[in-house]
Amino acid sequence: MTSRRDFFRYAGVTGGAVAISAVSRVAMAALPEPVIQTRPDTMPPLVPDSGTPYNPVVTLNGWTLPWRMNQGVKEFHLVAEPVVREMAPGFKAHLWGYNGQSPGPTIEVVEGDRVRVFVTNKLPEHTSIHWHGQRLPSGMDGVSGLTQPSIQPGKTFVYEFVARRPGTFMYHPHADEMTQMAMGMMGFWVTHPKARHPLIDEVQRDFCFLLNAYDIDPGSYTPKTMTMTDFNLWSWNSRIFPGIDTLNVRLNDKVRIRIGNLTMTNHPIHVHGHEFTVTGTDGGPTPKASRWPEVTADIAVGQMRQIDFVADEEGDWAFHCHKSHHTMNAMGHNVPMLIGVDHSGVARKINKLIPEYMVMGERGMADMTEMEMPIPDNTAPMMTGEGPFGSVEMGGMFSVLKVRRDQKPGDYKDPGWFKHPEGTVAHEYTGPLAEPARFKAEGGQSMPRVQSPAKVTEVQVRKPASHSGH
Repeated sequence: MTSRRDFFRYAGVTGGAVAISAVSRVAMAALPEPVIQTRPDTMPPLVPDSGTPYNPVVTLNGWTLPWRMNQGVKEFHLVAEPVVREMAPGFKAHLWGYNGQSPGPTIEVVEGDRVRVFVTNKLPEHTSIHWHGQRLPSGMDGVSGLTQPSIQPGKTFVYEFVARRPGTFMYHPHADEMTQMAMGMMGFWVTHPKARHPLIDEVQRDFCFLLNAYDIDPGSYTPKTMTMTDFNLWSWNSRIFPGIDTLNVRLNDKVRIRIGNLTMTNHPIHVHGHEFTVTGTDGGPTPKASRWPEVTADIAVGQMRQIDFVADEEGDWAFHCHKSHHTMNAMGHNVPMLIGVDHSGVARKINKLIPEYMVMGERGMADMTEMEMPIPDNTAPMMTGEGPFGSVEMGGMFSVLKVRRDQKPGDYKDPGWFKHPEGTVAHEYTGPLAEPARFKAEGGQSMPRVQSPAKVTEVQVRKPASHSGH
């Protein structure tokens, strides 16, 4: 027998019908059965089978929360609870989230919808939910102590308001905020326009994800919630590369990507191979006269950005935060600089004594992928990801935009690696290797020193003195 829980779960996995219209009045008067998701996969878009039609979003490594219609009101049920989130294959974190995952499920509604959200607290402390960016009655704004009493453990609260304007929004607690957001409590909200909107173009692909960050020591599971800025895991929807799914589109699709930032710093998000325009912000769609082409958009703390572009270049295109330390996985920030120091075999010897110890490579950080440095259990490699030409040497906030001519409309499956046309891949130079004459004549000769030092100073290699502070 299929229970309502099973029905919703199935709907969530397959993207099938979601609204319930044939249940009894008694059932509709009860709390909606919560839908729980146990997998970190990117679920297909949840196509609505009732109400105003819209083009649903695809949540990267996430899902959309099914709802039920109850006398014209869209009802959702969020459960705040501890979760285990797989952040990358072989690496799991003990987080707090909603309905089995962190971030929680995306909520999708239509401009003008009356929305009722039940929130059940299964955390060990009180909580609340703030609907970031929404216009609503003050008492529904979710600021614990200011606009409502806290939701105590075991209790269920109801939020109800009309989705007044289309746009990209977020939700997160406004109770013990530093702890609860550092533990992963957040989610995405999209309000679709109820009719054609002069500033919101129709698109074929509509992706969304949240930027978040954690401080989890190698070999451990739980974030250090007292960390203010020195995080060591930079993630999209609580996933780190190579655990972040690719964004797969059809050649010449119009693509929209919605991004919200709930970390403690800004992120310059960069797309290779294409120019985009910022078509929406926290305040709604941007006026067309204010748009210009970009390849990188900086997203500040608490902000949302919606970027649109036409995917008109086939290939595999990197898509990442342009802060380079945000594209690496867990590492110690006080590691000595060891470039040029022969310390072969040292890491393995130290690891026998201090399992969580990690050192920098002697030729650069690429050694971290080459030498398969031993790492503690439940730890993602610092730089990893196997591509068609070798290691991608990335981590954190990195993924790939895959544009394919033969990707079918509505198909979000990974098409595999791009097959480059002959003659279009960078390759080794195999011609004559004689040194060009201009190299011999250049370099420090244009403005020589009047007096040279009597003795040439020989720079000594700096060697580590201790391991304190690791």
